[in-house]
Formats: sequence, C-alpha cells, structure tokens
Amino acid sequence: MNDLPASALHAPAAASAAVDDSNRGGAPTHSPAPARGLCTDCGISRSSDPKRCGRACQFIRPDYPLLEARVHGRERDPARPDELHFGPFIRMARASLRTPRIGAQWTGITTRIAERLFETGAIDAVLTMTSDPNDRWRPLPVLITSAADLAACRGMRMGYAPLLSLLEPARAQGFLRLAVIGIPCQVYALRALESELGFERLYVIGTPCSDNTTTENFHTFLDLLADDPDTITYLEFRADYRVELRFTDGRVKTIPFLDLPISKLPSDFFPLTCRTCVDYTNVLADITVGYMGGQGEQWLIVRNARGEELLGLLGDEVRTRVPGSAGRRAGPVKGFLANVERAAGGLPLRRMPSWLRPVVNWLMPRVGPRGLEFARTRVEMKALETVVHLRRELPRRLRAMVPAHVWALVAPYGLEARADELPRVAPQIDGSPAATHERATPQ
Repeated sequence: MNDLPASALHAPAAASAAVDDSNRGGAPTHSPAPARGLCTDCGISRSSDPKRCGRACQFIRPDYPLLEARVHGRERDPARPDELHFGPFIRMARASLRTPRIGAQWTGITTRIAERLFETGAIDAVLTMTSDPNDRWRPLPVLITSAADLAACRGMRMGYAPLLSLLEPARAQGFLRLAVIGIPCQVYALRALESELGFERLYVIGTPCSDNTTTENFHTFLDLLADDPDTITYLEFRADYRVELRFTDGRVKTIPFLDLPISKLPSDFFPLTCRTCVDYTNVLADITVGYMGGQGEQWLIVRNARGEELLGLLGDEVRTRVPGSAGRRAGPVKGFLANVERAAGGLPLRRMPSWLRPVVNWLMPRVGPRGLEFARTRVEMKALETVVHLRRELPRRLRAMVPAHVWALVAPYGLEARADELPRVAPQIDGSPAATHERATPQ
C-alpha cells in the first residue's frame, strides 16, 4: 500500500473557503468524471478543459526529464547517490517534530509546514484533503484558508479524490499563492499544467504513494484485519515490517507484513494505474514527506530551493539527522518479482509455510533492508511491477509510460527492454541534454 496512503492528507470541513456555499468545507459537488482508461481521477478531467488530460496525465505520455528540469533546474543524475531511485534532491533527512501533533499520522510535519506558510503570510490557501463527513477513510478535496483549520487535516485516508478540480475555483476566488499537498499522479498533472494555471506562486508538498485503491476496497481490507473494523481510527505500514492499527477504545494492534491477508483480496484490488506507477517518491514536489527511509521517523527529500524554504519554516521545531541504511535488498526484491510474475500470469501467490513465518517476522526488522535501503527496495519493487503488468496487460503502452530510468532499475533483475519498449529519444536542442521520452509538450 502507500506511504500516508493515497490522497491521504489534510483538510478540515466547516471552516474552509467555500467553493460552493451549498457544500461543506469548500468541497464542490462533482459531476461524474469522464470515462478514462488508466485514470486515478486527479481532477483535471473535471475541469473546464478536460482535454488537458492528454498532456497532463502521468499515465499517457509522461516526460519526467523535461519536468524535472523545469521544476528543479536539472534532471535526475544517476551518477549521484540515490537519484536514480528517488529523483533530483538537494538533501534527505530523518525528521520528527519535537512536539508531535495530536492526530497526526506521524508527528505532523506536513500540516505544520502548511500552518507556517499561513503564519508567515506566504500563501492565500492550501489545496488538500479532508475526510468525507460520512466516511473517515474517504478523501475529500478542499481549500483551506486558515492555519487553525489545518488541525483537522491530519491523518490518512485511502481512495481517489479529484484534488486538482479545485484549482480553477481557487483562482476564481483570487487565491493566487497556493500550497498544494498531493500524491504523485496529482503532482505530475499540476506540474505539467503549472505555467498556464495563472498562479503567482505554488508550493508543492508531496507525499509518496505506491498502491492506492478505492475506499470501498479499503473497507474490505479493514474487514479482514479486525473483528470490529468500524472502530479502527489509524492504520500505518511501518518501516519495521508491521502494520499498526489503533482503535476508538485505545487499543493498539500490530500485524507483521507476512501475516497480512493479501491472498484473500480480489485480483483487481489494486487497479492497473497503481500497479504501473513509476513515481513512488513524488519527484516533482518541492519537498517529499514520507516515512520509508525514516527508520521510525519521517523521511524528508528536499528537492529544490523552495523545498529548503519549506523545511526552513519549521526552524527548531523539527529535529533532523542523516538517514541510515542497512541490510540488502536483492533477495527481497527477487522474491517479490517471482510473486508478481506468478500473479500477472494468473497463478496464486507463493505462500510462506506457516511454521517459517514467525522466524522471518522476527528476522526482517533486524536483518532486512532498513532506512534508505528499505526505500530503495520499495522503488525497485514498483519498477518491476510496472514492467511485468504492462507487458501482460498493455504492452503497447510500455514505450510511452516507462521512463528510461525505470529500465535501469529493473535491469539488475533480468528485465531488459526490447527495442519496441524503449522510450523514444528527443533530439538535442541548443546543446542541451536530450530527454529520454518523446516530448509530451506540457505547457
């Protein structure tokens, strides 16, 4: 599943800027999204010009080199440590707020950054998520205009929500300095269209995401985890190979990853979009706030000068240190690939013998990949999953959807690109490095 799972952040209900006075919390009434293949409903299809999906969508013809250079001033550099896996960055850190915020998924760094943007007068509004009033797990897009309202934005949700459908309402209300908190497919579309949206300043706080599903499917998953799923208030996939659940009565339950009932989930539990996403680490955000490389703390990837500005807003409120890295990823990644190939071929997953699971559950937090190696493991797993599933279900899309750096990630595991799968290389212009994708020409 994902890191602060999909569409998983922030926004209150009643006190937000109203997009439509008849709706709660600044959330508009949405008409059904136009029919799209490979769509996570980022919100662009619900805008005044839904045809922009053709040049904004991460799943049509993405051009990461172009947008990385546009946003960060350069493409990722495979010669720099970890940029092949995590994208361009200035620095990474393990971090936690010295005073954790009540109700936060971790300690509250993401919402605290947004609060500081209000407190310093840097923005007019924050575009993010709240919970649907009828379902705490269902994300609902909303515009926030007050730092005080962000407290209700903490925590995670699971599902799809058209976050970017509020860009035009934000501009119409005169909110020209905007912070956006989003997952990778939302941030990609935002960046692809950024120059034509008419905002004076955008701060983009990204959260990692690996596997999303519908809120209805997520409830099915919760039903398998507890006899009283309606009382679950918190769920987190932790870096110690366990899932943590919290309940309304104060109970806390942890479940080792190997004991999760994954085999009981339907084959379409995760849609093809999420099984073929190449951007776990949200490379086009100014700062990525996740946990996979944090070893029990949050993991920050500061990507550009604006990301440094955002982290700097926290001052002494945040404790940071250099991320650690331990263990080896090759074995777990190879095992994952074998299972993905079986699943993609319609075969059942290989299950570990029940007698062996307690041993492995004990070993993995101690000798398995930890810290940055844990994050590298997850990125390589996602890259392998992308290639395997596209080859089986949409082979013609490989050339358009899979960037060159993904092929570099999967090559050590025996997945080599065929000639008809490689991305087209754009010609060099004025001596600048060629992008690895045929141009999508986002404006």
